[in-house]
This record gives sequence, C-alpha cells and structure tokens, in this order.
Amino acid sequence: MEWVLPDPFVIDIQVTQEAIDAYQHVNNSEYLRWAEQISWAHSEALGLSLERYRELDRAMVVQRHELDYLAPAFIDDKLQLATWIVACDGRFSLARRFQLKRVSDGRTLLNARTRFACVALTSGRPKRLPDEYQRIYGAAVVAE
Repeated sequence: MEWVLPDPFVIDIQVTQEAIDAYQHVNNSEYLRWAEQISWAHSEALGLSLERYRELDRAMVVQRHELDYLAPAFIDDKLQLATWIVACDGRFSLARRFQLKRVSDGRTLLNARTRFACVALTSGRPKRLPDEYQRIYGAAVVAE
C-alpha cells in the first residue's frame, strides 16, 4: 500500500455485517470507532497502555475530529487503516492523522485527523503531558 505519509502504524479490518447500515454500506460511526481502535493499538505499541495512563493519572481526550469520507466500504471488504502522530506540542496536545484504504483496489476511503488534549483522569481538568508522553509521542511524530 502507498500511504500519504511514511512509516504508518497499520491495522487490518474485515468489514462484517455489524458495520453495515440501512444503505448497505459501512455506517459512518464505524470509521470513527476504527480510528479509536487504531489510536489505542498504536499507543500500546509505543508503550503507553490504558494501565500506564491510569498510573500517570493522565488521558489524551478528543478535542476535535475531522473526517473526510471519500468512498463507501461494503460487507466483506478488506481494509487497512493507517495512523501517524503528526504533532505533539510537548505541553498539552497532540494530533493524529488517519488514512483508510480498501485492499482490493488501493482506494482511499477516508482521510481523518484528530486533535487530543491531555487531562487528569481523576479530575478531567487539563494537565501537562507527563515527561513519558512527551518522550514517547514526541519521538513518534511524522512530519506532514
């Protein structure tokens, strides 16, 4: 697969009946669910699991989603979803990009971007990124 940015973190997705809506294609909410799924998988691959988030009393919460739906996906489609961390300010926020492609024809079905803000899990209040987040997420940033 060719991707818009180098060195993506990629997951494979097989479209099942549960993802299909009344129009007989993947419901738009599934794309968002898949973005959350790959975000966690990538964070865990980098060494920041939900358990580690809890230990540090921090969470990266969604501040803004931008999703551009370019083409539909259908039952039994094999897809690949890629993500990159494209910004980490070292203080309070980071941003991810996503690209979803259908394997059979290489067509991009979705381009998306999410901006996250750091908060304390115990209070929900904005907090600085822990040094560990700055180091790990900062090292993973890919230039756009």
